[in-house]
Amino acid sequence: MKDIKIIALDLDGTLLDSQKRLSQRNRETLTECIRQGVEVVPCTGRIWSGVPDFIREFPGIHYAITVNGAIIEDLEQHCILTERKMSCEKAVEILELAKQLNAMYDVYVDGGGFGEKRFMEHLEDYGISPKLREMILATRQIVPDVIEEVRRKARPVEKINYFFGDAEERLRARKMLEARKDVLVSASFSNNLEINEPGAAKGEALLRLASHLGVEPRQTMGFGDGENDISLIRQAGIGVAMENGEEIVKKAADYVTVTNDEDGVAAALEYLLGIGRG
Repeated sequence: MKDIKIIALDLDGTLLDSQKRLSQRNRETLTECIRQGVEVVPCTGRIWSGVPDFIREFPGIHYAITVNGAIIEDLEQHCILTERKMSCEKAVEILELAKQLNAMYDVYVDGGGFGEKRFMEHLEDYGISPKLREMILATRQIVPDVIEEVRRKARPVEKINYFFGDAEERLRARKMLEARKDVLVSASFSNNLEINEPGAAKGEALLRLASHLGVEPRQTMGFGDGENDISLIRQAGIGVAMENGEEIVKKAADYVTVTNDEDGVAAALEYLLGIGRG
């Protein structure tokens, strides 16, 4: 086995299949990695409470990178190791900006997701698939006004999500956000934008965790499929893209495995590290 000490895994479109399930083959391969002393780290745009229980309860997982790298959590000690959050004031500005757009918006703050009834009851208008609707509805607390909720909490914000029913409107929003030069804009789906504080990127978070654990960057491995995984793919010692991933992600990768519906994570670990079926 190559000298890999940390494997960071995007969830949706990568470790999980199209039905948001963890296959038996992927489960067994990750269990073997853990048995061999490798830290297996979920690396997701979700908040930790929004991660499926079968990942949250996976034996031997000690750390998680969440909300695109805004948070690194020590799951055993129940503490945050590092965070890169947006100020309350900046978050309010970004949310107010969404009012100029034909967009749905929600927010992650204090480890919770908050959305508005007017959006949650019409998710299909923003191109959101049934499976993603299920996840959103399960992880958002409904509040009368998201912006007022952020003001009321007066706490730093982990991430803001925009969703769009129209691709041109999404492009317009992206240009407006990037013109600010004080936020990091990425996406995990073709109809969304995810807005984080600079430094809240999966790749940078992986390197921060590696440093904390005394692991060299070359001893890390990262898996992903979407735009918000590019930094992870580029900065990991070995970057693996899924065949179902975006072309820009596949071009950045050291290796492209088969799709998430074909156990692409396990297939890559078997081939590259000699773990599992070999």
